[in-house]
Amino acid sequence: MIGIIDYLAGNLTSVARALSYFGYDWVISSDIEKLKKAERIIFPGVGAAKSAMESLKKFGLDEFLKEAFLKGVPILGICLGTQIIFEISEEDGGTQTLGLLRGKVVRFPEPLIWNGEKLKVPHMGWNKVKWIRTHPVFKGLDPDYEYYFVHSYYGVPESEDVVCGITFYGVNFVSAIAYKNLVAVQFHPEKSGKPGLQILKQFCEWKL
Repeated sequence: MIGIIDYLAGNLTSVARALSYFGYDWVISSDIEKLKKAERIIFPGVGAAKSAMESLKKFGLDEFLKEAFLKGVPILGICLGTQIIFEISEEDGGTQTLGLLRGKVVRFPEPLIWNGEKLKVPHMGWNKVKWIRTHPVFKGLDPDYEYYFVHSYYGVPESEDVVCGITFYGVNFVSAIAYKNLVAVQFHPEKSGKPGLQILKQFCEWKL
């Protein structure tokens, strides 16, 4: 069974539908006792880091996620769920986050200029990922595939060794990460069609 963390950050049913498509059992919950029974954890979300951390602490999910990570439970972070795995986010003047991975979260620079054109922030829409490191969850993905992004912030890991994918939007930013039993993507695989479904399926099949 796969546990989908419900910390009031939305975008949960799309993930659940994708898992159902492949026939996987899942539960959407903020109840730690239910989530402890899960063999894998998906940590999705949209919204702001500060309010997300407040919700995680309210339900005790911050400590649950730290413990699950230390126990080696496979965890997939999506979008805001990816940003919160770092130590601190620039959002709201500086928000302390989970610290599962050393690094910080920064905002796209403003103005964001490319080829003389001002790019909109948030980065919203389809974009490619340049895969620079092999990993079972990201294997076999066509380099021409595009993925769906909606974000104004992105993670900057302290170590380049954890970076699997990079995307360009005015600047190069990290869009896919893998570290021990943790994988994370800045885009939304559940909204990215065939390649996104492939990533979700490969996460569910991932043998550490």
